[in-house]
Amino acid sequence: MFSRKSSLLLGAALAAALPAAGLHAQEVKLARLIDSNSYDPHKVTATAAAEVLFMIADTLVAIEPDMKTLRPGLAKSWDVSDDGTTYTFHLRDDVTFCDGKKMTAADVAYSFNRWINPETKSPVAWRAGPVDKITAIDDTTLEYKLKAPFSELLYQLTQNFAVVIDKDTVEKLGPDFGVAGFNGTGPFCWGEWLPRDRFTMTRNPNYTWGPDFYENTGPAKVEKVTWSIIPEANTITAALMTGQVDATNYAPYIALDQFEATPGFVVSASESARYTYFVGFKLDKPTVSDLAVRQAINYAFDRAALVEDQFYGKVLPAYSYIATDTLDWNPEVEKVMITTHDVDKAKALLDEAGWKVGADGIREKDGVKLKPVLYSLSGVWPNIIQAVQAELLKVGIDVQLNVFDPTVGWGKLATQEFDMFTMAYPYVSAGDAMNLYFRSSNRPAPNRTNWADEDTDKWLAAGSSALNDAGRAENFGKVLYKVHEAMNWMPLYHAPIIIVQSDKLKPMTAHPIYGAAYYKGLGLEVVK
Repeated sequence: MFSRKSSLLLGAALAAALPAAGLHAQEVKLARLIDSNSYDPHKVTATAAAEVLFMIADTLVAIEPDMKTLRPGLAKSWDVSDDGTTYTFHLRDDVTFCDGKKMTAADVAYSFNRWINPETKSPVAWRAGPVDKITAIDDTTLEYKLKAPFSELLYQLTQNFAVVIDKDTVEKLGPDFGVAGFNGTGPFCWGEWLPRDRFTMTRNPNYTWGPDFYENTGPAKVEKVTWSIIPEANTITAALMTGQVDATNYAPYIALDQFEATPGFVVSASESARYTYFVGFKLDKPTVSDLAVRQAINYAFDRAALVEDQFYGKVLPAYSYIATDTLDWNPEVEKVMITTHDVDKAKALLDEAGWKVGADGIREKDGVKLKPVLYSLSGVWPNIIQAVQAELLKVGIDVQLNVFDPTVGWGKLATQEFDMFTMAYPYVSAGDAMNLYFRSSNRPAPNRTNWADEDTDKWLAAGSSALNDAGRAENFGKVLYKVHEAMNWMPLYHAPIIIVQSDKLKPMTAHPIYGAAYYKGLGLEVVK
């Protein structure tokens, strides 16, 4: 954890440094902490992949930074049948791939059918809905037929999994598609990828079909974008200070106030925080299966202190599983959210539930010590879970910490070996989040809590098949209420996307979609 002394030293360093003067219109350098293992949209779920895919490819539907308003993308309009099972997309006729080939509805049909093909083994195929068939009617008309209504479809089609890809490139590269190359319709084209070092993309000079909420819909204002992988946050700070990179959304929280106060930098945050960090409970374990234990944990941990101590007030304390401005949020949930830090209440709940304090200060019931095992990935998590461990120990809960590198951690998180776990996730709507984490068929991952509830599955199905906004919101709202009431998780914080940039770039609007701050990259522009 950073100390206040390091904060002062950093402030002094920032005050003495300004971005280098070498920035020009030819290239913008962006910094991030980690790389993706691939840029095949149907095979990866990493935010690092989304950051690139949104720039080198396009979706039929775009979404504004408010994460609610849908806008035309490659589709200039769409019609939905009265029964909600047939979507007819009317495509633009002026779109080309980076290699100059014209894009048609056949390319879109190929992309979507590959996405849902069982042979692709896409971990996100469910996001396409219960597809019957997807067909190109003619060059500019796509028919997307469903076996049942899927109210989330248009929102899912805004995401990076739904970008349009080129069949010829896929077939030419085979398993190296998204690794050795990519041919998309985006504002930028695949340049060079040196894994865990940098990804370079070049301007698509023919691009003019960007979403209409951009001041510039294309071509991009810069000729080249380079994503540099800098795996240590302090090093990213130094790179910004010395002008080695021009912008990042991975600056350490400790540095944000100093960047805001230092001439030469601009700091901007997304209005919505669609990335939530939480601790989950495996509900069928002997310790955390007790609702009183889960409630006590939620009372015992001080989220506000976490936000101030580790994130310098730059994120929002979370008491809900999704941000409250998310599409289809149910305000009734506020009645069952635990929003106070109350150690005495936590102790009282545990006492009443029969968890008695032993001679070692740890609670016990029926011969079971209250020592839940917590699995976590590395990265931002070690400091957080150490704070959780310290605060829960005050009420007699001794959390056993296990931290894994992501290379093995994801496999560990798909097991039944643990009682608690940490996770962070992006989402586009309440239905998106609830379907992902609480559908019983998604056990043991991503439904790592092992939540299996008949009403939840029924409401998720009803919300997904609703024919209007009200029906969708009503059913997803019921799920939100029930899983909050059951204390499936201890939410920690909602993280807005925060961009730190040189003022030699035009100030950018941070987009929350899947953590991909720059979205299409059409806001990247050098100040003349």
